[in-house]
Amino acid sequence: MKARQRPASIPTRVAAALLALLASAGTATAANAPTERSGKQIVDSLCISCHGTGNAGAPKIGDQKAWAPLIAKGLTALSKNAMAGTGQMPAHGGNMKLTDIEVERAITYMVNQSGGHWTEPVSRTSPTPPRSGKEIVETQCVQCHGTGVGGAPKIGDRAAWTPRVTKGLDTVVASAIHGHGAMPPRGGMADLTDVEIRSAVIYMFNAGTGGKN
Repeated sequence: MKARQRPASIPTRVAAALLALLASAGTATAANAPTERSGKQIVDSLCISCHGTGNAGAPKIGDQKAWAPLIAKGLTALSKNAMAGTGQMPAHGGNMKLTDIEVERAITYMVNQSGGHWTEPVSRTSPTPPRSGKEIVETQCVQCHGTGVGGAPKIGDRAAWTPRVTKGLDTVVASAIHGHGAMPPRGGMADLTDVEIRSAVIYMFNAGTGGKN
């Protein structure tokens, strides 16, 4: 006769629910974060209305002769004019929701379609996306948490993780940030952000259980 599985204890269920909620919140935040559009996207949706045909004296995309003197001025000068407005072109091409970097990308795209060889500007405001908990754990944390070296709670061992997590996820994350026992600060990876450490903790708790990481 097959033995019945014992239901998870209340502390385990509470810890699991807490981490699932936090993991979901982190996923939603990342998904809803605004992203800056590429030069092509902006040109195709806005600039093309004038630069596609040369309407109102706008240099036509692909017209190398018309763009050559503009290319010679450089991106800084062209973007300054585009942001302030020039001739019959309104400020920001008529869309004030465009960020400065998006304006620069649109100009760069049109330049490159017209004989130029510029590199599309990278974002000056959007941070590099954080590494996933899985990536961090497989790169670093597994060295100790994979087998329980030095008393480290093993990945996916909820019995070992629950007493820690029920004290509060912030407490666990703070221990990882500052170092605890045999574990050095930030798990030995000085460039890990607080958010990445939190993701790694959630991943190790949920690993192999079907929980959200």
